[in-house]
Amino acid sequence: MTRARALTVLFGAVALAHLAALPAGSAVAPVTKPALMPLLAACVLARGGPRLLAVALLFGCGGDTLLQTGGDVPFLLGMASFAAGHVCYLVLCARHGSPRGARTRRLAAGYGAAWLVTVALLWPGLEAGLRAPVALYSLLLVTMALGATRTLPLAAAGGGLFVVSDTLIATGVADWPQPPAAQFWVMLTYLGAQVLLAEGLLRSAGGTGLPPGPSPETKRERQRTASSASTMPKP
Repeated sequence: MTRARALTVLFGAVALAHLAALPAGSAVAPVTKPALMPLLAACVLARGGPRLLAVALLFGCGGDTLLQTGGDVPFLLGMASFAAGHVCYLVLCARHGSPRGARTRRLAAGYGAAWLVTVALLWPGLEAGLRAPVALYSLLLVTMALGATRTLPLAAAGGGLFVVSDTLIATGVADWPQPPAAQFWVMLTYLGAQVLLAEGLLRSAGGTGLPPGPSPETKRERQRTASSASTMPKP
């Protein structure tokens, strides 16, 4: 756990440095961004998490790196990298989630309506070559967010934040008016999404990384052994 804690502290420090650099447009931001998801993946593995979860985060790193390059082709490749990560998340949610219930069906209707409305609003502002990829990617995104609702609330919240973060990116691509320090809000919601997804799925998979404490039976056996040893005559 010492290694896991050290990696967690390092990830937190790099994330804070990255977020602090964004409003000022500092050169620190593009340097720290590609390091974020590998550090989070290392935290997951150090805590005994599934390798597929680490792979999902590394696909996020690919998307992060490509999207900050600029241009339509890197944007499409970055979106494909994030899509691969969402597929990994969907597999993990299927493995470690609970069966679908009435609540999930209601959420499916809500996510579906949000997807239709968002795509319809963004469509006119997107370049012709980006419309279909953005629509398909966003459909996969809301499917992943819906799948996350089958696991712990932490992962469900992460899936929802991912939708918010990517919607902010899409509005920028569609030339909508952006809030001040838009990249800060994109990255804040994105980092929150990835951390919550990682933590929720890690716990769902049982990889807390915390060594189990001795059972009550083991404790009693140790006490009996210690008591017997103390009463044995010395040679």
